[in-house]
Amino acid sequence: MRIDKFLWSIRFYKTRTLASDEIKKNRVSIGDNKVKTSKEVKIGDEITIRKNQIDYKIKVLEIPKSRMGAKLVPLHIRDITSKEQLDLLAARQDSQNYYRNKGEGRPTKKDRREMDGYLETDDDEVDDWDNFFKVPKSDED
Repeated sequence: MRIDKFLWSIRFYKTRTLASDEIKKNRVSIGDNKVKTSKEVKIGDEITIRKNQIDYKIKVLEIPKSRMGAKLVPLHIRDITSKEQLDLLAARQDSQNYYRNKGEGRPTKKDRREMDGYLETDDDEVDDWDNFFKVPKSDED
């Protein structure tokens, strides 16, 4: 099976076109060799895929006949991605969810007021920038 079709059938990419585009950008390799979209995948191949700034590694256990359901994917591949790469992925996801978790949507009025309150200046601070840059007269003059 061609590698673009294989990556699509194991649901690594949503469409075959996306898979071929990523292969053309040299983000997919078998072993240490960059591949073309027509490269045939064999059982036992180790495929390295660069996606979302993470290097995923998978080992081919079986060649599927066509695209399959997500529950059947582990029968055809084994994920051998290094722990460091998975930790890096988890750290990136945590940094994205720092303030708002995914699905919480836009800030509420209360959140907005808290942000505005945080950004407002105190009364003691100078609001008139023209006077701020003038040199004050000393008492000795």
